[in-house]
Amino acid sequence: MAEDLTAQVLGVLNNADGPVLTSEAFPDKDFVTVKSAVDKLRSREFLEAKQVDRIELIPTEEGATFVQHGSPEARVYRAIKEKGEVKIKDLPGLVGDANVAKFGQGSAFKNKWIKKDGDSLIPLVDSIQDVTGNQLKEITETKTLADAKAVADLKKRKLVAERKVVTFEIQKGPKFSMEFVKEQTDLTGEMLADGSWKTAKLKPYNFKAKGAATPSGALHPLNKVRQEFREIFFEMGFEEMPTNKFVETGFWNFDALFVPQQHPARDQQDTFFISDPAKADPPREDPPTQSMAELSLADSPKHKRTKSTVSQSDDFKQYWEDIKAVHENGKFGSIGYRYPWSKDESLKLVLRTHTTAVSTYMLRKLAKNPRPVRYFSIDRVFRNETVDATHLAEFHQVEGVIADWGLTLGGLIGFMEVFFGKMGLTNLRFKPAYNPYTEPSMEIFSYHKGLKKWVEIGNSGMFRPEMLEPMGLPKDMRIYGWGLSLERPTMIKYGVSNIRELLGHKVDLNFIETNPAVRLDKD
Repeated sequence: MAEDLTAQVLGVLNNADGPVLTSEAFPDKDFVTVKSAVDKLRSREFLEAKQVDRIELIPTEEGATFVQHGSPEARVYRAIKEKGEVKIKDLPGLVGDANVAKFGQGSAFKNKWIKKDGDSLIPLVDSIQDVTGNQLKEITETKTLADAKAVADLKKRKLVAERKVVTFEIQKGPKFSMEFVKEQTDLTGEMLADGSWKTAKLKPYNFKAKGAATPSGALHPLNKVRQEFREIFFEMGFEEMPTNKFVETGFWNFDALFVPQQHPARDQQDTFFISDPAKADPPREDPPTQSMAELSLADSPKHKRTKSTVSQSDDFKQYWEDIKAVHENGKFGSIGYRYPWSKDESLKLVLRTHTTAVSTYMLRKLAKNPRPVRYFSIDRVFRNETVDATHLAEFHQVEGVIADWGLTLGGLIGFMEVFFGKMGLTNLRFKPAYNPYTEPSMEIFSYHKGLKKWVEIGNSGMFRPEMLEPMGLPKDMRIYGWGLSLERPTMIKYGVSNIRELLGHKVDLNFIETNPAVRLDKD
């Protein structure tokens, strides 16, 4: 418990004729102890106090040796003066330090205190003033030095350092008294029982004091930006897709999207593969009794070891065969990739690398009742990335899909300008790109005023016939698709330069609790 200086502070004020500095009255007391007494007396108007901040100079560890023994040049001069003549090789032994001999000798030459005579050193003057040593002694005694240039030089040589000192200037207040009655902070049952509450001095309430922070939950910045995206999608008439399945088959994650099985994205260096079970069951003639297992493993703990199947629909086997055909030899007007398509590769289970796998499943369901739709999803995806300041092995993808008749590439560009305009991004550029499942494809760029350069903000395109026609969608139906990450706009909005400070074990919980709300269309 901190020492109570209340009585001592009152005694000092009682004997003083005017304001008193606490640093002078209580030089040996720590700041917390002094502040506690001052605050206690100030709240009861026993005294008036004003905080006074000042900067003091203190010698560093090296500077303290100068105070005790003198500067290196003075020590060198004294050693040579005492002997009259000193061999250069003997000087370190006389001053007790090789560095002192080296640097002191140089400064003594510069000050013209000594000179070299062959291999010896001799004095040039009868006496010297150790300016540096005297300055450090003055700083030690007074904590200051009037010569600003000298202070700058000593700081540059790292012989002195600055220290901020906080003190109080106190004087008697309107209710000053030498008698300080201890105030009761609580009204107890005993006081009520014996009537002592009637004469007790109760501590007044401080209605200006800030209350203790109430522990509470907080929305993560990613969730705030995610909700802002959701509001934009809902405003534009979109329906949210179900994305609660993280495990996909290679079929839905790659093959149905017309991604060839030799594509680098399907290597272990880029994708996380499930080891147990490693594969899903192939399509069956009769629908399996499991719930929708084509997207993930069975959810029931009872069936944790049961293998997934690719699909349970009656017509899925034909879809499976059409996907195989469009990859191997081409179909629906395409020549395909012309390679032997592997069923085992298609059945491998992976952590989904994009939410486009869900878009594919939803579009196949749409083939049973073709109509104009607008779908979107925002959820987590996984890629075997090397973690650094801008990449994680898991991140969030924002994806949108529009299906309708008569859609054109110009319409996609126009829609992108409207969509991103709702986020405050109005200056866009579009660059041709390649995606296995869209043609034509475009990367979307926006001019970043802060970075003063064009940055990629998304990818887009029109889904290929090789992907859509095996589903049974009409030949004249066109579908837009585009996507972007959730992390990049969040990092820009909150000024986060390292993605590991936004998501993962290095996140500062105080940042999560205190981050403000966000509006994408506001800077």
